[in-house]
Amino acid sequence: MIPLREIAFARSGDKGNSANIAVFGRTSAAYAWLRDHLTAAVVEDYFRPLGVGTVTRYEVPNLEVVNFVLAGALGGGGSRSLRIDAQGKTLGMALLEMQVDADELIAPR
Repeated sequence: MIPLREIAFARSGDKGNSANIAVFGRTSAAYAWLRDHLTAAVVEDYFRPLGVGTVTRYEVPNLEVVNFVLAGALGGGGSRSLRIDAQGKTLGMALLEMQVDADELIAPR
């Protein structure tokens, strides 16, 4: 098991009351792994303790990205939320800490 950050990087932000997380594969093989294993259900389960609603996944193959929209993740949105991260900027980094079974994809250091 390795942290997702070993095979991917991410960018996140707000979309009203929802958060958006784009996860980029570090290599084409990593993107293929993400496409096959990092499902909306996996991300939804990972963020369940935050009270996240439905998670929708979009594939962006020309950029080798899987993009997730986390409905209701921001407690009302940037101007209404009492959360420390009211705009979801840290959610991508949080997702990259998820442990995954993809150690065969780690690039040489």
